[in-house]
Amino acid sequence: MATFENARDEGRSFVLDSMNQAQTKAQRRLRRSLGVREEPPIACMDPEESYMPIGGGARQLHGDLASMLIGGLGSLLLQMLHPYAMTGVAQHSMYKEAPLRRLEQTAMFIGVTTYGSRKDALATIEKVRAVHKVVKGTARDGVTYSANDPRLLEWVHVAEVWMFLAGAKAYGPSPISNELADAYVNEMATLARDLGVLDPPTTVRGLKVRLEKFRPELELIPEGREARNFVMRGVARSPQERLAYATLIAGSVGLLPSWARRGLGIPKLPLANTLLVRPAATLLCTSLRFVVPPARDHSTSER
Repeated sequence: MATFENARDEGRSFVLDSMNQAQTKAQRRLRRSLGVREEPPIACMDPEESYMPIGGGARQLHGDLASMLIGGLGSLLLQMLHPYAMTGVAQHSMYKEAPLRRLEQTAMFIGVTTYGSRKDALATIEKVRAVHKVVKGTARDGVTYSANDPRLLEWVHVAEVWMFLAGAKAYGPSPISNELADAYVNEMATLARDLGVLDPPTTVRGLKVRLEKFRPELELIPEGREARNFVMRGVARSPQERLAYATLIAGSVGLLPSWARRGLGIPKLPLANTLLVRPAATLLCTSLRFVVPPARDHSTSER
Protein backbone atom coordinates (compact mmCIF):
# COMPACT_ATOMS: atom_id res chain seq x y z
CA MET A 1 0.00 0.00 0.00
CA ALA A 2 2.82 2.36 0.92
CA THR A 3 4.56 1.59 -2.36
CA PHE A 4 1.41 2.43 -4.29
CA GLU A 5 1.02 5.74 -2.44
CA ASN A 6 4.67 6.64 -3.06
CA ALA A 7 4.28 5.92 -6.76
CA ARG A 8 1.10 7.99 -6.87
CA ASP A 9 2.80 10.92 -5.13
CA GLU A 10 5.80 10.71 -7.44
CA GLY A 11 3.51 10.61 -10.46
CA ARG A 12 1.56 13.62 -9.24
CA SER A 13 4.79 15.52 -8.58
CA PHE A 14 6.09 14.68 -12.06
CA VAL A 15 2.88 15.88 -13.72
CA LEU A 16 2.86 19.13 -11.72
CA ASP A 17 6.52 19.80 -12.48
CA SER A 18 5.93 19.17 -16.18
CA MET A 19 2.93 21.50 -16.19
CA ASN A 20 4.89 24.21 -14.38
CA GLN A 21 7.76 23.93 -16.86
CA ALA A 22 5.37 24.11 -19.80
CA GLN A 23 3.63 27.11 -18.26
CA THR A 24 6.95 28.89 -17.65
CA LYS A 25 8.06 28.35 -21.26
CA ALA A 26 4.67 29.55 -22.53
CA GLN A 27 4.88 32.66 -20.35
CA ARG A 28 8.30 33.50 -21.79
CA ARG A 29 7.02 33.14 -25.34
CA LEU A 30 4.00 35.30 -24.57
CA ARG A 31 6.11 38.00 -22.93
CA ARG A 32 8.44 38.06 -25.94
CA SER A 33 5.52 38.37 -28.36
CA LEU A 34 4.15 41.31 -26.35
CA GLY A 35 7.56 42.96 -26.08
CA VAL A 36 7.47 42.80 -22.27
CA ARG A 37 10.98 42.75 -20.84
CA GLU A 38 10.46 44.03 -17.31
CA GLU A 39 9.06 41.92 -14.51
CA PRO A 40 5.56 42.89 -13.31
CA PRO A 41 5.51 45.07 -10.19
CA ILE A 42 5.20 43.38 -6.81
CA ALA A 43 1.71 43.91 -5.44
CA CYS A 44 1.39 46.15 -2.40
CA MET A 45 -0.72 44.25 0.11
CA ASP A 46 -0.84 46.93 2.80
CA PRO A 47 -4.32 48.50 2.68
CA GLU A 48 -2.90 51.69 4.18
CA GLU A 49 -0.23 52.00 1.48
CA SER A 50 -1.84 50.56 -1.68
CA TYR A 51 -3.04 52.96 -4.37
CA MET A 52 -6.05 50.87 -5.39
CA PRO A 53 -8.16 49.01 -2.81
CA ILE A 54 -7.00 45.47 -2.12
CA GLY A 55 -9.72 43.14 -3.34
CA GLY A 56 -11.36 46.02 -5.20
CA GLY A 57 -12.75 46.29 -8.69
CA ALA A 58 -9.57 47.44 -10.45
CA ARG A 59 -7.48 44.60 -9.06
CA GLN A 60 -10.12 42.05 -9.93
CA LEU A 61 -10.65 43.20 -13.51
CA HIS A 62 -7.06 44.09 -14.37
CA GLY A 63 -5.84 40.79 -12.96
CA ASP A 64 -7.05 38.90 -16.03
CA LEU A 65 -4.62 39.50 -18.88
CA ALA A 66 -6.79 37.73 -21.47
CA SER A 67 -9.87 39.96 -21.22
CA MET A 68 -7.72 43.07 -20.68
CA LEU A 69 -5.93 42.46 -23.99
CA ILE A 70 -9.26 42.47 -25.80
CA GLY A 71 -10.51 45.49 -23.88
CA GLY A 72 -7.21 47.30 -24.38
CA LEU A 73 -7.25 46.84 -28.15
CA GLY A 74 -10.84 48.04 -28.20
CA SER A 75 -9.79 51.09 -26.20
CA LEU A 76 -7.08 51.95 -28.73
CA LEU A 77 -9.57 51.72 -31.58
CA LEU A 78 -12.15 53.83 -29.77
CA GLN A 79 -9.60 56.53 -28.89
CA MET A 80 -8.72 56.90 -32.58
CA LEU A 81 -12.01 58.70 -33.16
CA HIS A 82 -10.90 61.88 -31.40
CA PRO A 83 -9.13 64.13 -33.94
CA TYR A 84 -6.96 66.04 -31.46
CA ALA A 85 -5.93 62.93 -29.56
CA MET A 86 -4.85 61.31 -32.83
CA THR A 87 -3.07 64.47 -33.99
CA GLY A 88 -0.98 64.32 -30.83
CA VAL A 89 -0.21 60.65 -31.41
CA ALA A 90 0.76 61.26 -35.03
CA GLN A 91 3.00 64.24 -34.24
CA HIS A 92 4.71 62.93 -31.10
CA SER A 93 4.42 59.14 -30.86
CA MET A 94 6.75 56.53 -32.34
CA TYR A 95 4.16 53.77 -32.20
CA LYS A 96 5.07 52.51 -35.68
CA GLU A 97 8.79 52.28 -34.97
CA ALA A 98 8.47 50.75 -31.49
CA PRO A 99 4.92 49.47 -30.98
CA LEU A 100 5.89 46.78 -28.47
CA ARG A 101 7.83 49.24 -26.35
CA ARG A 102 4.74 51.47 -26.22
CA LEU A 103 2.67 48.45 -25.19
CA GLU A 104 5.16 47.57 -22.44
CA GLN A 105 5.07 51.10 -21.06
CA THR A 106 1.28 51.04 -20.97
CA ALA A 107 1.26 47.63 -19.27
CA MET A 108 3.71 48.80 -16.62
CA PHE A 109 1.67 51.96 -15.99
CA ILE A 110 -1.50 49.93 -15.48
CA GLY A 111 0.37 47.42 -13.32
CA VAL A 112 1.88 50.02 -11.00
CA THR A 113 -1.29 52.07 -10.64
CA THR A 114 -3.36 48.93 -10.03
CA TYR A 115 -1.13 46.90 -7.73
CA GLY A 116 1.52 49.34 -6.52
CA SER A 117 1.78 51.50 -3.45
CA ARG A 118 0.36 55.00 -3.45
CA LYS A 119 3.91 56.39 -3.45
CA ASP A 120 4.97 54.38 -6.52
CA ALA A 121 1.70 55.00 -8.35
CA LEU A 122 1.86 58.77 -7.88
CA ALA A 123 5.51 58.81 -8.99
CA THR A 124 4.53 56.93 -12.17
CA ILE A 125 1.62 59.31 -12.79
CA GLU A 126 3.93 62.31 -12.45
CA LYS A 127 6.26 60.83 -15.08
CA VAL A 128 3.33 60.54 -17.46
CA ARG A 129 2.23 64.10 -16.78
CA ALA A 130 5.80 65.30 -17.42
CA VAL A 131 5.81 63.56 -20.81
CA HIS A 132 2.41 65.08 -21.60
CA LYS A 133 3.81 68.59 -21.08
CA VAL A 134 5.75 68.41 -24.34
CA VAL A 135 2.95 66.72 -26.30
CA LYS A 136 1.29 69.77 -27.78
CA GLY A 137 0.90 71.40 -31.16
CA THR A 138 -1.58 72.51 -33.79
CA ALA A 139 -4.10 70.30 -35.53
CA ARG A 140 -4.91 70.47 -39.25
CA ASP A 141 -7.93 72.73 -38.49
CA GLY A 142 -5.70 75.28 -36.75
CA VAL A 143 -6.80 74.38 -33.22
CA THR A 144 -4.01 74.01 -30.66
CA TYR A 145 -4.01 70.92 -28.48
CA SER A 146 -2.17 69.64 -25.40
CA ALA A 147 -1.98 66.11 -23.98
CA ASN A 148 -2.51 67.62 -20.53
CA ASP A 149 -5.79 69.22 -21.63
CA PRO A 150 -8.35 67.89 -19.10
CA ARG A 151 -10.85 67.32 -21.91
CA LEU A 152 -8.49 65.10 -23.90
CA LEU A 153 -7.41 63.29 -20.73
CA GLU A 154 -11.07 62.65 -19.98
CA TRP A 155 -11.66 61.19 -23.45
CA VAL A 156 -8.76 58.74 -23.09
CA HIS A 157 -9.93 57.79 -19.60
CA VAL A 158 -13.56 57.24 -20.58
CA ALA A 159 -12.59 55.19 -23.65
CA GLU A 160 -10.20 53.00 -21.63
CA VAL A 161 -12.52 52.32 -18.73
CA TRP A 162 -15.50 51.66 -21.00
CA MET A 163 -13.62 49.12 -23.11
CA PHE A 164 -11.77 47.47 -20.20
CA LEU A 165 -15.12 46.96 -18.52
CA ALA A 166 -16.65 45.64 -21.74
CA GLY A 167 -13.76 43.20 -22.14
CA ALA A 168 -14.13 41.95 -18.58
CA LYS A 169 -17.88 41.49 -18.93
CA ALA A 170 -17.63 39.59 -22.21
CA TYR A 171 -14.46 37.56 -21.69
CA GLY A 172 -13.54 37.71 -18.01
CA PRO A 173 -13.19 34.52 -15.92
CA SER A 174 -16.21 35.36 -13.74
CA PRO A 175 -19.41 37.42 -14.04
CA ILE A 176 -19.20 41.16 -13.32
CA SER A 177 -22.01 42.34 -11.07
CA ASN A 178 -23.43 45.84 -11.33
CA GLU A 179 -21.94 46.61 -7.91
CA LEU A 180 -18.47 45.48 -8.96
CA ALA A 181 -18.72 47.44 -12.23
CA ASP A 182 -19.63 50.63 -10.36
CA ALA A 183 -16.81 50.04 -7.87
CA TYR A 184 -14.37 49.68 -10.75
CA VAL A 185 -15.46 52.91 -12.42
CA ASN A 186 -15.29 54.73 -9.08
CA GLU A 187 -11.78 53.44 -8.33
CA MET A 188 -10.52 54.37 -11.79
CA ALA A 189 -11.90 57.88 -11.24
CA THR A 190 -9.18 58.35 -8.62
CA LEU A 191 -6.52 57.61 -11.22
CA ALA A 192 -8.21 59.97 -13.67
CA ARG A 193 -8.19 62.85 -11.16
CA ASP A 194 -4.52 62.33 -10.39
CA LEU A 195 -3.77 62.42 -14.13
CA GLY A 196 -5.62 65.73 -14.49
CA VAL A 197 -9.23 64.87 -15.37
CA LEU A 198 -11.44 67.43 -13.65
CA ASP A 199 -14.68 65.52 -13.05
CA PRO A 200 -14.41 61.85 -14.04
CA PRO A 201 -17.53 59.66 -13.93
CA THR A 202 -17.86 57.43 -10.86
CA THR A 203 -20.61 55.02 -12.00
CA VAL A 204 -21.26 52.93 -15.08
CA ARG A 205 -24.30 55.04 -15.87
CA GLY A 206 -22.24 58.21 -15.60
CA LEU A 207 -19.54 56.65 -17.76
CA LYS A 208 -22.04 55.89 -20.51
CA VAL A 209 -23.48 59.41 -20.38
CA ARG A 210 -20.01 60.91 -20.60
CA LEU A 211 -19.07 58.71 -23.55
CA GLU A 212 -22.19 59.81 -25.42
CA LYS A 213 -21.39 63.47 -24.81
CA PHE A 214 -18.13 63.09 -26.69
CA ARG A 215 -19.80 61.91 -29.88
CA PRO A 216 -20.21 65.37 -31.51
CA GLU A 217 -16.42 65.87 -31.20
CA LEU A 218 -15.45 62.58 -32.83
CA GLU A 219 -14.21 62.14 -36.36
CA LEU A 220 -11.88 59.68 -38.07
CA ILE A 221 -9.18 61.94 -39.52
CA PRO A 222 -6.40 60.60 -41.79
CA GLU A 223 -4.06 60.17 -38.81
CA GLY A 224 -6.70 58.11 -37.05
CA ARG A 225 -7.32 56.03 -40.18
CA GLU A 226 -3.61 55.29 -40.44
CA ALA A 227 -3.41 54.25 -36.79
CA ARG A 228 -6.55 52.12 -37.19
CA ASN A 229 -4.98 50.24 -40.08
CA PHE A 230 -1.76 49.73 -38.12
CA VAL A 231 -3.53 48.32 -35.07
CA MET A 232 -5.87 46.15 -37.13
CA ARG A 233 -2.89 44.72 -39.01
CA GLY A 234 -0.73 44.20 -35.92
CA VAL A 235 2.94 43.28 -35.64
CA ALA A 236 2.65 39.55 -34.98
CA ARG A 237 5.36 37.45 -36.65
CA SER A 238 4.53 33.75 -36.66
CA PRO A 239 1.31 32.30 -38.14
CA GLN A 240 0.17 31.31 -34.65
CA GLU A 241 0.72 34.84 -33.32
CA ARG A 242 -1.10 36.35 -36.31
CA LEU A 243 -4.07 34.05 -35.79
CA ALA A 244 -4.21 34.86 -32.07
CA TYR A 245 -3.94 38.59 -32.74
CA ALA A 246 -6.66 38.47 -35.40
CA THR A 247 -8.91 36.74 -32.86
CA LEU A 248 -8.20 39.37 -30.22
CA ILE A 249 -8.89 42.19 -32.68
CA ALA A 250 -12.13 40.59 -33.86
CA GLY A 251 -13.20 40.20 -30.24
CA SER A 252 -12.44 43.84 -29.48
CA VAL A 253 -14.29 45.10 -32.55
CA GLY A 254 -17.32 43.12 -31.44
CA LEU A 255 -17.33 45.07 -28.16
CA LEU A 256 -17.22 48.55 -29.70
CA PRO A 257 -20.39 50.63 -29.61
CA SER A 258 -22.09 50.35 -33.00
CA TRP A 259 -21.67 54.08 -33.67
CA ALA A 260 -17.94 53.83 -32.93
CA ARG A 261 -17.50 50.86 -35.25
CA ARG A 262 -19.29 52.76 -38.02
CA GLY A 263 -17.20 55.85 -37.36
CA LEU A 264 -14.04 53.79 -37.66
CA GLY A 265 -15.27 52.31 -40.94
CA ILE A 266 -15.05 48.74 -39.65
CA PRO A 267 -17.76 46.40 -40.98
CA LYS A 268 -19.40 44.01 -38.58
CA LEU A 269 -21.21 40.76 -39.29
CA PRO A 270 -23.46 40.10 -36.26
CA LEU A 271 -24.07 36.44 -37.12
CA ALA A 272 -20.36 35.79 -37.70
CA ASN A 273 -19.54 37.51 -34.41
CA THR A 274 -21.99 35.29 -32.55
CA LEU A 275 -21.13 32.02 -34.25
CA LEU A 276 -17.39 32.42 -34.84
CA VAL A 277 -15.68 35.34 -33.14
CA ARG A 278 -17.10 35.05 -29.63
CA PRO A 279 -16.40 31.30 -29.26
CA ALA A 280 -12.93 31.67 -30.79
CA ALA A 281 -12.03 34.63 -28.54
CA THR A 282 -13.40 32.80 -25.49
CA LEU A 283 -11.27 29.76 -26.30
CA LEU A 284 -8.20 31.94 -26.77
CA CYS A 285 -8.80 33.65 -23.42
CA THR A 286 -9.06 30.25 -21.74
CA SER A 287 -5.75 29.22 -23.30
CA LEU A 288 -4.09 32.48 -22.24
CA ARG A 289 -5.23 31.90 -18.66
CA PHE A 290 -3.28 28.66 -18.58
CA VAL A 291 -0.19 30.66 -19.49
CA VAL A 292 -0.93 33.66 -17.26
CA PRO A 293 -3.56 32.81 -14.62
CA PRO A 294 -5.65 35.73 -13.33
CA ALA A 295 -3.91 37.58 -10.51
CA ARG A 296 -5.60 37.21 -7.15
CA ASP A 297 -5.35 39.42 -4.10
CA HIS A 298 -4.84 37.74 -0.77
CA SER A 299 -8.01 39.53 0.27
CA THR A 300 -10.97 39.71 -2.09
CA SER A 301 -14.20 41.54 -1.63
CA GLU A 302 -17.51 39.80 -1.97
CA ARG A 303 -19.54 41.61 -4.56
